Amino acid sequence: MREKIERRRKRRIIIGSIAGIILLLAAVYFGMALYFKSHFFFRTRINGWKVGGMSLEKAEEKVGEGVEDYLLTVFDRKGEKHHIYGQDIACEYVPDGSVEKLLKVQEPIRWILAVFEPVKDEVPITMKYKEELISNAVSRMDCFQEESIIEPENAEIRLGDDGYYIEPEEMGTHMIFENVLEKVKQAVSAGDSEVSLTDEDYINPEYTQESPKVTETMERITRYENAEITYEIKDYEEKLTKEQIREFIQLGDNYSVSLKTDEIEKYVQNLASTYNTYADVRSFKTSSGDTVEIGGGDYGWIVNKPKEAEQIAADLEAGEPVSREPVYSQRPFAEGKDDIGNTYIEIDYTKQHLWYYENGSLVVETDVVTGNISRNNGSPDGVFKIVYKESPAVLKGEDYESDVTYFMPFAYNVGIHDASWRNGRFGGEIYKSSGSHGCINAPLEVATILYEKVKVGTPVIAFYREEVELSAENAKISNAFSYVDPEKEKEEAGQEQ
Repeated sequence: MREKIERRRKRRIIIGSIAGIILLLAAVYFGMALYFKSHFFFRTRINGWKVGGMSLEKAEEKVGEGVEDYLLTVFDRKGEKHHIYGQDIACEYVPDGSVEKLLKVQEPIRWILAVFEPVKDEVPITMKYKEELISNAVSRMDCFQEESIIEPENAEIRLGDDGYYIEPEEMGTHMIFENVLEKVKQAVSAGDSEVSLTDEDYINPEYTQESPKVTETMERITRYENAEITYEIKDYEEKLTKEQIREFIQLGDNYSVSLKTDEIEKYVQNLASTYNTYADVRSFKTSSGDTVEIGGGDYGWIVNKPKEAEQIAADLEAGEPVSREPVYSQRPFAEGKDDIGNTYIEIDYTKQHLWYYENGSLVVETDVVTGNISRNNGSPDGVFKIVYKESPAVLKGEDYESDVTYFMPFAYNVGIHDASWRNGRFGGEIYKSSGSHGCINAPLEVATILYEKVKVGTPVIAFYREEVELSAENAKISNAFSYVDPEKEKEEAGQEQ
């Protein structure tokens, strides 16, 4: 019986001891849980600092220990580094509740697990600083020193050896102090270790190579350059090239572009000087087999300079290659270098003879009577053209009026016509004493043939074989080769005396 009682007692003691141990452990566990309501779990790190077992105040103090070594790296847009040191701006850690939040989210009852599972957290290091110190620190950054500042430059359109091109803009290094200061303040306040600057933090060029105004100007220049003009001039090769067009382009302020009127006019003047044959001295092979030099008159190519200049400008604005003739104010009867061709009237004043050739074949020839040399009515010499034809016609002068059947003028009021009053007498030296007032008198039958066959515009080559001086009004107006200005002769004679 006693043994039975003893066993029961021992059992109660064991059970009581186990219960006591359990209660003790529970008290310790829950006591630790209560502790970790205000302290961080063991093996907890915040921002790399060991804060296990620390209260909120101690943990915040620990987290803020690195503030005195704070360094902010400022990256400019080229990736260059600039630094702001915490000690230079009197940095102080200012808890923002992040550490407290970590403590609050702990589950104290799970503290035992933290012994086996370390806790690692990161919080921002929010700081305060002295306003005047941070402003000074930013202004002392090397990027704000005068020797380091490169001012921005706009993109430019330039003319090089290979044509116009865009010189890219220079972005420069001139930062906007207020922008940089604001970004630095924000970064320091947030405890960031670095901050990157962008284009908005710089004084930038107004125009870059992508700016619409720049690209539009370049497109217009390219359009001008592409408008090469190939001139259709028989026996010649003439082209207004891209290189020449570049000389016409005028770049102005604010990327304006226009055409240089004076340069275009200069080109057109050269074009006219090259291809105009109006009144040129020519070597002409006569029907007698020899060659004479004859100029003057009004025959030949004439480039219309004002209209050609306008047309060039219009072609350039259109921006497309073009093939065309120059704009002429007068064109000859035949194309090409030999613009007289093989259809023409030849009048040899000295031999008092006329020939008419059509496509190289002689159609008719005749003796004629021309202007009276002795009365200063010598017929105008030069290279002319038939201006019009009239039948019948009345020829009027200061002291005469004559009816003719056919009249074909070529030099002012001088022309070829029949002359019934000659009674069939033509040629010889009649013209020297009893010549006309300047016109070419021909037999009716020849005048009839000429009137029927000769077209308006047909060249008329009229020449003297001896030296003569013509001073009549018709010689002056028709630009006769042998015209001499009487007034100018008097002046020159007076100067010699």
